[in-house]
Amino acid sequence: MAQVLVIGGGIAGAAAALALDKAGFDVVVHEAHPDSAEDIGAFLTLASNGMRALEQLDASAAVTAIGFPLTSMRVLDDTGTELAQVPLGEAATPHLRYRCLRRGDLNSALQAEVTRRGIDIRHGARLMSVVEGQGGVTAHFADGTTATGDLLIGADGLNSTVRRLISPDARPVYAGQYVCYGYTGAASGPARPETITMVRGSSVAFGYAVSPDGETYWFARVTDEPLAADTIAQGTPAQWRDLLLPLLRKDSTPAADLVAATPDRLMVTNATELPTGTPWRSGRALIIGDAAHAASPATGQGASMALEDAVVLAKSLRDAPDTDAALSLYETLRRPRVEHNITVSGNISRGAHTPSGPGPRGASADRAGDDELIRHLEWSTDLSQLEP
Repeated sequence: MAQVLVIGGGIAGAAAALALDKAGFDVVVHEAHPDSAEDIGAFLTLASNGMRALEQLDASAAVTAIGFPLTSMRVLDDTGTELAQVPLGEAATPHLRYRCLRRGDLNSALQAEVTRRGIDIRHGARLMSVVEGQGGVTAHFADGTTATGDLLIGADGLNSTVRRLISPDARPVYAGQYVCYGYTGAASGPARPETITMVRGSSVAFGYAVSPDGETYWFARVTDEPLAADTIAQGTPAQWRDLLLPLLRKDSTPAADLVAATPDRLMVTNATELPTGTPWRSGRALIIGDAAHAASPATGQGASMALEDAVVLAKSLRDAPDTDAALSLYETLRRPRVEHNITVSGNISRGAHTPSGPGPRGASADRAGDDELIRHLEWSTDLSQLEP
């Protein structure tokens, strides 16, 4: 049984561990954070394609136990006029419905599932270097320990150490917007159940959804110069409100009232992306998820793409005749889709034209007719038999 080292226990790493274990590999996860509560501030949506990947990992129940479903999307213009309301993804299939949840909760749920299945996850293991030899690949950690395996998977996120070792010149770049996330239980007005409302504001792209217990999750994407790292680190919720409210009050939408009703649970980050063509592998090391193909959050596909990665990687290693062929197969299958998402999401953030192609195209990207993706994810499909 091949031994696989997974570096990073976030969404991509935990999912990869579940997939590789299901495919029959011996997996150990090495996570730098001392516990599972990583990035507890922001929330995300899992689209139907991400939920489909979880189904193949037998992990749907672990995720549907948290967060809440989204079955439709409503679009408002800057006057508050409703332009459209459309179903989201595979709304008619309960376990494939979009889901809104906190990133930290998703991390914790997936890590708990990893532990429940008896997969070893080592917290507090910060990677420092990787050494490759004839007998395998060895990871060296900050505490002086090492681990050796047949393959090393870097699922260590946007600021990936594994990516730095594979391709030192590949760095995230600003995607044209900074993004605020907030939560409030004080919002007034009727809530539409299982609906995310997208507001096409005159200067801010805004979205919100209300949980079954009445808590509003909202985000605001502002096209502007990036915020300085010190500004983000030292900023307070009051400062972020003061930054957003003058922009939002230009319009007659619910956005300004929602932000004004958010006293403290408010955070901000710069949207970043990795350039397309970033190298993903070197010898026995491969990067997946945001470490390989981080995109701006405009399409809302980052977590779902990471879950897809996990399934396709495990199946490629299972189905191909050797490791090199498996990693080549994986890259052939994944790169067109995820890099199209980088381009689409970046163009949305910058207000540019969005090309057609093999990746997500907004809310309908994971529709049931996406037969190629379904074949890639279906556990029984032999990926080595698919036509290139």
